[in-house]
Amino acid sequence: FFMDEDIKADFRLDGIITLIDAKHLHLHIEEAAEAREQVAFADVMVLNKIDLVSPAEADALERQLRGMNALARIRRTHMAEVPLAEVLDVGGFDLDRALEHKPTFLEPEYPFEWSGIYELPAETTLTLQEGPDPSLSLLALPVDRADEPNLAKAAEQAFRLFNRQGRPLPAGGNIIAGEGQYTLELEASGEKRFTLQAPRPGLYALFTEHMPDEFQATLVGPNGPLTPLSQKAYAEGHIHDETVTSVGLSYDRDVDSDKFNTWLSGVLRKQGADIFRMKGIVAMSDDDRRFVFQGVHMLVDGLPDRPWGDTPRSSQIVFIGRNLDREALTSGFEACLA
Repeated sequence: FFMDEDIKADFRLDGIITLIDAKHLHLHIEEAAEAREQVAFADVMVLNKIDLVSPAEADALERQLRGMNALARIRRTHMAEVPLAEVLDVGGFDLDRALEHKPTFLEPEYPFEWSGIYELPAETTLTLQEGPDPSLSLLALPVDRADEPNLAKAAEQAFRLFNRQGRPLPAGGNIIAGEGQYTLELEASGEKRFTLQAPRPGLYALFTEHMPDEFQATLVGPNGPLTPLSQKAYAEGHIHDETVTSVGLSYDRDVDSDKFNTWLSGVLRKQGADIFRMKGIVAMSDDDRRFVFQGVHMLVDGLPDRPWGDTPRSSQIVFIGRNLDREALTSGFEACLA
């Protein structure tokens, strides 16, 4: 990332393109740190030799790559044939360009694809039809009414629980809300029913590994079908490399600039060598302008950007790196909120 001064005067670093061998990557990705780091640094991943793997293998590989780097674009190719427009002028170090291409660019990444908040009675029936997978992981958590309009708090709690192995539950079994993650067994053909029990009637957030529509899921109470009061779909991110991951943090809150600078300096001092890429847009409590920053390892560049204007103020950061401690990053950033 360091350039000769004469070259630097005439060129700029626009983005990092990583060429990936779809047929042979599995031979290196688990053991070679360099291969994982090249994936983590990428702004565009060219998944080449796609003709040498099956569609299912290509899908699985792409999910693995997205688990390691949720920010990059992925382009499947044969003989590395890709339009130049897709690998030139990509704006990899331009957050506005990235957000224009992918509005969810800075959103947190979770190991589930959907969540919805329901007003649950004591007992409901969950009905599932045949779907794309032989199982479906599900978690139900109680929600405070004050938090109902925003799923972010429940999603962070669910993240900590969802990473644990869910208890297997055959069709006909009971799901107890607030008792941890379940893995619903769906191998049998036809309709499958489960009973969802709420210890106390009230608001509950349901989190599912896949989209409910993929299984034609319905939730029925004593008075008929239930509809969610609010719901949210998340980018696919439930397959992760255990070493290289991406962590996204997002809050509709301002940040104390002094606390933020102290915290970020400490993170980079302790973990800078393991943080490959970092990007963010932060609402500083003492500034009407967006603070935009990006970094590579311990090198960080940030400056005030355009005014927030009518855009809702929010603070969002994404880290890509090795052995990232999501809980520590989350609690540290939350301590900076104004």
